[in-house]
Amino acid sequence: DLPVLDLTPLDAAPEADLPVLDLTPLDAEPTPDTAPDAEDEPEAALGNYRQLFELRLHPLPEDQRIAHAHAAEDPILSALCFDPIPAVIKAVFENARTGLPHARLVARYHRNPVGLEALCARAAFAADTGVRRWLVRNPQLPASLFRRLWSARRLMELHKVGNDRDVPESTRRAAREVLRQRFASGPAEEKVELILNTEGRALAALIGLPVDGKTASLLCGRTYRSPMLIQNIARWSAAPPALIAHLLKQEAVRRQPQLRMLLARHPNAPADAKRGGA
Repeated sequence: DLPVLDLTPLDAAPEADLPVLDLTPLDAEPTPDTAPDAEDEPEAALGNYRQLFELRLHPLPEDQRIAHAHAAEDPILSALCFDPIPAVIKAVFENARTGLPHARLVARYHRNPVGLEALCARAAFAADTGVRRWLVRNPQLPASLFRRLWSARRLMELHKVGNDRDVPESTRRAAREVLRQRFASGPAEEKVELILNTEGRALAALIGLPVDGKTASLLCGRTYRSPMLIQNIARWSAAPPALIAHLLKQEAVRRQPQLRMLLARHPNAPADAKRGGA
């Protein structure tokens, strides 16, 4: 039988130094004023769980921690999410009481790729917005796991990950690689959304990638008023000829000679525009 964990303060740690542990289950039903996709646990609660792990659980042999992980309830189950050993994390996810709050703790604090693989083996956890938010900020997220989880995500989501300063550079690089792959074969509507919503800034990461006829047609069906968007498209060497010709007809371009000059210098600009811009 597993030893009963004594949660009273250690002699070496006065009671006043140990915060009271919140024994409310993390996966309790939300109250009416709580959003279904609630934010993560308050920092004070995280400190409680971490302290419980460091003082009570970490000193136990690994096999005992694994056994506890299989059968524990909160707060012990949440505390075990701080365990650095992948075998313990794997056991946490074999516990029927494990829910999204525990998955978010592992995504945020676990620093071993094997443990992160165990987390992502559960599709419901891997699809959670909070889990994904912490996973991309975890410096130990393998690029292969990122590609597997994000390869079907929208282009805008990949762009945001690739430009998020809170995301490690290795993951940002993987996101930019997946973005290029998805842009080459993704839906035209997503390509247009990416270009317009970023005012063309995303095009800097898409050098050399042309667009299909449907994407070009959708882009040509819009009115352009943003000088930033027009400038970024003008600097995009793969911009289709029809789009350059369409931009040259826009009122914003007619009123700003510098925009017309930029477009006229584009390799796909109409011949008459090149002559006029010379």
